[in-house]
Order: sequence, then structure tokens, then C-alpha cells
Amino acid sequence: MKIFNTMSRSKEEFVPIKPGKVSMYVCGPTVYNLIHIGNARPMIVFDTVRRYFEYKGYKVNYVSNFTDVDDKIIKKALEEGVDSSVISERYIAECKKDMASLNVKPATMHPRATLEIDGMIDMIKTLIDKGYAYVAEDGTVYYSTRKFEGYGKLSHKDLDNMRSGNRDLKVTGADQKQDPLDFVLWKPKKDGEPYWDCPWCKGRPGWHIECSVMSKRYLGPEIDIHAGGEDLIFPHHENEIAQSEAANGVPFAKYWMHNAFLNIDGVKMAKSKGNFFTVRDIIAQYDPQVLRYFMLSSHYRSPLNFSRELMESAKASYERILNCGENLKFLLGKAEGSLTEEEAAQLAEAENYRTQFETAMDDDFNTADAISAVFELVKWINSRVSGASSKEFIEKLDGELHDLTDVCGLIIERDNELEDDLAAYVEERIAERKAAKKARDFAKADAIRDELKAKGIILEDTREGVKWKKA
Repeated sequence: MKIFNTMSRSKEEFVPIKPGKVSMYVCGPTVYNLIHIGNARPMIVFDTVRRYFEYKGYKVNYVSNFTDVDDKIIKKALEEGVDSSVISERYIAECKKDMASLNVKPATMHPRATLEIDGMIDMIKTLIDKGYAYVAEDGTVYYSTRKFEGYGKLSHKDLDNMRSGNRDLKVTGADQKQDPLDFVLWKPKKDGEPYWDCPWCKGRPGWHIECSVMSKRYLGPEIDIHAGGEDLIFPHHENEIAQSEAANGVPFAKYWMHNAFLNIDGVKMAKSKGNFFTVRDIIAQYDPQVLRYFMLSSHYRSPLNFSRELMESAKASYERILNCGENLKFLLGKAEGSLTEEEAAQLAEAENYRTQFETAMDDDFNTADAISAVFELVKWINSRVSGASSKEFIEKLDGELHDLTDVCGLIIERDNELEDDLAAYVEERIAERKAAKKARDFAKADAIRDELKAKGIILEDTREGVKWKKA
């Protein structure tokens, strides 16, 4: 298995620190609003990476944080006249709802910045003691970037040409810094802000320190994979490396993975441009699985363009996979018997699609080609499975399809919530229609079909019997 490492800018063979185990940290959202579809891309991408590691037999310790103290959270809390924890708790809950709808597995641990303050203070003390950080007159603690010899090695930026991350400059200004490139580890409180006591001042941590601390606590000082969007390469991940390696004395992460940006109709998403969409906006119009399929239809390192036309295409493609899964389920309910010799030979042929899938995923998690292999398997199944197929044959192909779609996190059963009553009603009407056709009362049979269609139920007359689905 090869992974493109942002650090080396090349594909490298994956060799875990501990055999059979993968430690993985993925930067999570700042929880001040509903997550947007740009947030959803790394969530889906790296969830799929995790799933593939698990499919290959690895035990994965997957950590993804919530930043629950931040200027934007504080601003929203002041606007609403509530404590900032009310805002963060609200949107952590909403984020988890959206993640569940997209079939993103919960992380092994979802640490929150506000619950890790003691660890941050301890790491800052260590950095001060080692000479990598200093305290300004007002109690602000800065990291001295020029003291860290490897600063810039992830982003491949030249130190003398860099500018400090604007996220810190907005909060503290640069007048107290020994160098413009230095960044904030701890900052004094302002009126109305949450704060914690520490040796330097009453205040709160800078943004970058939280991930260094949480990664170390839940995964150890050296981890296999650190991941996130490419916008985090500099300054966030660069600063994490400087903090972690200076404090811990060991390399921070073996592999750095970053997904590319998502654009809307070829333009960067922004509220000011009127092209800003939350996950809720999209799943109000499309099955959440369509959005997940769309996100995986392109390689994670390639820019992804979101448009209605592409979503419609993804919807049609996902429907074909979904219909195949539903057809196998339908046939299983009627099939009998064991494999025939011909079916056994066909199963060996079907294994080629699993091989294609694994080859794609082993090459830096190329989900675009992996999805294509799934699609080819679906076409193959549709051409070879029928009501005459043995139960064992159908079961094995159903297992093949589920194995691969599970890695992609794609659900290939329709939502069964409140389906039992609907199913009973539809089956009753199908039986009445069948009786009407037998009695040659075609007007009644057509009326039943039209009635169901008006309710969003589509009937399909097949050689195996009448099937139905939601429109």
C-alpha cells in the first residue's frame, strides 16, 4: 500500500510504527455553525481511508477533535447572549448528526479543546523550559519559530519568505513578537471570553497547540498518519510539527495526508458569493449517500467541483448500485440450492473486481478507480444473476458487493425507517392489482399503479415478480 506523503511530496510504502496497528489523527471542525460541504470532504475521505485499513485487517485508533473554543464561537455566543459552551455543545451535536447521515463512523475518540487545557499548559511549560517559547509582558506566550530548525519542512516554504498565520495576528498583534513568524501558544482573556488560569495570565490557548496535545495524549508522541484539508498545511500543521517535535523530541507523524479543495461550479465556496452550502442544504435535496458517492468519485488529492449536474450524475450512478443491492436482496428471498459448477467458475471471475478495487485503494486510496470497479461488478452481477440462480451464488455475490461498498461507506439498502407499514400497504395493493389483472380488470390494475405512483411508489413488472421502489 502506498500513500502520498505531503512531507516528501511522493508516494511512499505504508509501514506502520506498530505492526498491525494504525494511529491516525484528523483535524476536525471548529463548532460555531452547521458543517458545510467543504468540511464534509475530509470527513468522508479519511473515514474511507480508515475503513480500508480495517478491511485490510489493521486495528485503527482514529482520533478527530472538535475545536470548541475559538473567536467565531465566542462571537456567536456574544450575539446570542449565551455562554460559549452553549454554542459549541449545540454544533457538536449537529455535526454528529450530519456525520451519521453521511455514514461517517464515530472516531475512536473525539476530544474537545476545552477538556484538554491542562495538557496544553504542560506542553507550553515544556516549550518554554526548552527555549522554544517565551512570555511577553502581557502574559501572551509565543513559539519562537526560528529556534526550530525544521520549520517549513511540511509546507516547503522558505523561512525568510514566510508570514505568520493571520489567525494569530488578528487576536494579538505582532508588536510583542521577537520575530514576525512567531505564533501564539497562549493569549490573555478579553472581556466576555472564556478563560483558564495558568502561570502566565488568565486566558486561553492558541489554535495550534490543541492538536499537538490531543494527538499525543490519545495516540502517543509519534503517530502513523496526520490528515486534514490542504488549507491546514500552513500554518496549522507546520506549527503542530514545530510544537510537537520540540516538546517530545521525536518525529511527529510518518505520513501527512491532505485532501484538495472543493469548489462550487468552478468557484471557491464563500458566503459572500452566495454559493455556500451546508451539508443540511444538500441532503434536503439528495440522499446523503449521493453526497458521499460524489465525494468519493474523485481522487482525494484532486480539486473537486460541486455542481447540480454532477450531483445528478452521482445520484444516477448510486441508484444503479442501490438497485443491484435491492435486487439481490429480493432474489435471496426466493432462491434455493447450492452452487453449480458454472456458478463456481463465475465467482472466480467476479473476484477480479475485488482485485481491481484493492489495487486502486492500495495506490494512495484512489477511490475514483475503486468506485469504477464497484460499478463494473454491479454491471457483471446484473448480467448474470436471475431468478434461476442458486441461493449460495446470490449470497456470495451479495457478500462481494457489500464488502466493497462497506469500505466506501456506501449503504446499499434503502432507508427502512417507518418502512414496515408502508411495505405492508404496498404489498396489499400489489396483491389487489394482481387479482385485478387476473380478472382482466385492467382499468382497476392501472388505477392501482397510478395511485401508488402518486404516492411516490414506482412498480416494476419483472420476470421474477413485481418490485417496487420509492421515486
